[in-house]
Amino acid sequence: MMPVTPRPEMGIMFHRQQNPATLMAYARRVEQMGFAHLWVVEDCFYLGGIAQAAIALAGTSRLKVGVGINPGVARNAAFLAMEYATLAEAFPGRFIGGIGHGVEGWMVQVGARPTSWLTSIEEITTAVRRILHGERVDVDGEYVRLSGVHLESSPNPVPPVLLGVRGEKSLRIAGACADGVVLASFSGTDYVRWAKVQVSAGWADAGREGAGLVVVNAACDVDDAAPADARNRIRGRIGTVNDRGLAPAIARMPFAAEMEAMISRGGRDALVAGMPDTWLHELAITGTVEDARVTVTRLVDAGADAVVLVPPDDADWETWLEAQAWAVATTG
Repeated sequence: MMPVTPRPEMGIMFHRQQNPATLMAYARRVEQMGFAHLWVVEDCFYLGGIAQAAIALAGTSRLKVGVGINPGVARNAAFLAMEYATLAEAFPGRFIGGIGHGVEGWMVQVGARPTSWLTSIEEITTAVRRILHGERVDVDGEYVRLSGVHLESSPNPVPPVLLGVRGEKSLRIAGACADGVVLASFSGTDYVRWAKVQVSAGWADAGREGAGLVVVNAACDVDDAAPADARNRIRGRIGTVNDRGLAPAIARMPFAAEMEAMISRGGRDALVAGMPDTWLHELAITGTVEDARVTVTRLVDAGADAVVLVPPDDADWETWLEAQAWAVATTG
């Protein structure tokens, strides 16, 4: 018998530019449509991730809500654990925590840039998870200093805490001390497969049983009536990833050298004009509904446990959401 691709959990991202006053109704519609996840974004200086998660959870009854991501260095580990525990106790089994390095420029702005990105995220994540698991935590680290910190009430079940990271060392740290990863948009299938290997290696090195969760954010523009237009819009989005080099995820793709050559010759404009459709379908969900189904299947085959559809910056977000019904109609 041919192997059967497992059904992924499909999700939707609430865009950082959306009005928070619309979030509860938006989350309810996401749930009604049959999606399993809603992910909210904490980017400087838009909307707070914890507050958004609370709104979305309060307005729904079964939807899993993830934060992608809280910059760890900008938070006290004990207070972040308290926030996560509160949401996890109020909405059992439905909250997913997310911790990341934070964008360097933003961390400089808020006075939180660490000397070591790797040490900081490992210390913070380890402390948060130990507190969530009911331990009394004493730490005298470089970035985390806690004395006898213990939650008066621990959540059951304990929420997963994923790391929003990209590079090899960070992915291995995610496997060693977190519950998995959430990968950024434009994570092609080869990169997803490679990232899962790194997470699994860190998991095994830490002597842990099981496997880490892999959530993949995927830029999405699907239009059955005008697939060429959808692909052209995605071209523009990919072109903004990095005009002067390659994002870590794209660097793992087989066409990375060709893409880098395009960028070096003519920057963003050359990349947007020159990239073939095959690249688009590796890096995003676009084209026809059937194209989209194929891309989701490939992401799942590469190791994605959940695929989160990311809207364009300039979309009519409610209209865009309704157009994503294909994702739950075909994947369950």
